[in-house]
Amino acid sequence: MFLFSTKAELQAYLETFRKGNQAVGLVPTMGAIHNGHLSLMKQSLEQNDCTVVSIFVNPTQFNNAEDLEKYPRTLERDMEIIKSLSDKIVVFAPSVDEMYEGNAKAAIFDFDGLEHEMEGAQRPGHFDGVGTIVKKLFELVLPNKAYFGEKDFQQLQIIRKMVAKEAIPVEIVGVNIFRAADGLAMSSRNERVSGQGLEEATFLYKTLKQAKELFQTQEIEKVNQFVENQFKNNSNFDLEYFTIADEETLKTAVNKEKGHLYRGFLVAHIEGVRLIDNLSFN
Repeated sequence: MFLFSTKAELQAYLETFRKGNQAVGLVPTMGAIHNGHLSLMKQSLEQNDCTVVSIFVNPTQFNNAEDLEKYPRTLERDMEIIKSLSDKIVVFAPSVDEMYEGNAKAAIFDFDGLEHEMEGAQRPGHFDGVGTIVKKLFELVLPNKAYFGEKDFQQLQIIRKMVAKEAIPVEIVGVNIFRAADGLAMSSRNERVSGQGLEEATFLYKTLKQAKELFQTQEIEKVNQFVENQFKNNSNFDLEYFTIADEETLKTAVNKEKGHLYRGFLVAHIEGVRLIDNLSFN
């Protein structure tokens, strides 16, 4: 298993694969590795000759300095978890200076409006930070395929948009949300929630499933009211937003239209931790 902390080391290692026309897969992460990340790595291992996993807490995508400071950094443990899956995975864990060369600022992107919906409205500039670091990783690794989880569905769509608009030669692979047996979506932020809180957090997925069922027969306004009432009756959570959006445009849907794919997006806080989840409603 290889661990590189500089771009030069990683590029030198990958050169052999490029010369041999061997496929390279990239799994970008911010660490605090969990089973959701491992599901991305498994798919990459199956589809590529070399899998690179980046572990980098990207400062330019955080709007909240306290959130950035509290984000878990567990490289030693992450390495052990990754190695338990495969000792052939290459881990790239650079410093901020290494990635940004002393100028940790986000570039400005135009994602055709996707960046202004949902998370973008709540966290201005967030997706500029995401686009900046992902583009840097693409230019460094030159992967054939890159893997992103559907838990961050808006991010997945934005990365697809960036790749299409900038003609970056990489295939973006979206991977289904990895859930615990009780339905809880795996997230690095779960580490900041107590055991009791995680049990309560299964409420998010249960509510999404109920909303999906309602969506099949009820108008969108009725589904929105149902979700709002569910949270009003659950004092463990503060609902930040729930929206049913068009999967392609990410715009909030008011009425259902034939031929469109819809998805429910939910963000709520428990014990001061912001948790997100989503579910296809088709």
